[in-house]
Amino acid sequence: MADITITAANVVAGSGANTKTGTAGVDIDAGDVVYLDTATTGKWLLGDSDAAAAEARGQTANIGIALNSAALNQPIVVLTGGPVTVGAVLTAGTAYYLSDTPGKLCPVTDITGGDYFTLVGLATSTSVLNVDIQYSGVASA
Repeated sequence: MADITITAANVVAGSGANTKTGTAGVDIDAGDVVYLDTATTGKWLLGDSDAAAAEARGQTANIGIALNSAALNQPIVVLTGGPVTVGAVLTAGTAYYLSDTPGKLCPVTDITGGDYFTLVGLATSTSVLNVDIQYSGVASA
């Protein structure tokens, strides 16, 4: 399999979703997995399962799915928990993880050597992901 292809224009938060706001530290597309860089910039950056910094791999309470596209230094809204229509075809019941492609989602079968397992959420249908970030702290062999 490969990273999930998300249509940014179709990303929509579901009822009861938790969100945070802030400033983009890079160009971000709606549907990207992002984290708040509290150590350096104070801005939202792209998550990455094989990044050197644990914060970028998901070891933070400030990680989620971008709900809008934003260029550097523009405002961004991030869904940190709850349902989101991701604008992609999902497999209901499948777990989706942070990819080693910055900002992207993938199924567990795409986690390869050195990537950290960060569960982003479970698909509750073919279009909705229930976001519940869980950082394992464990890298694949």
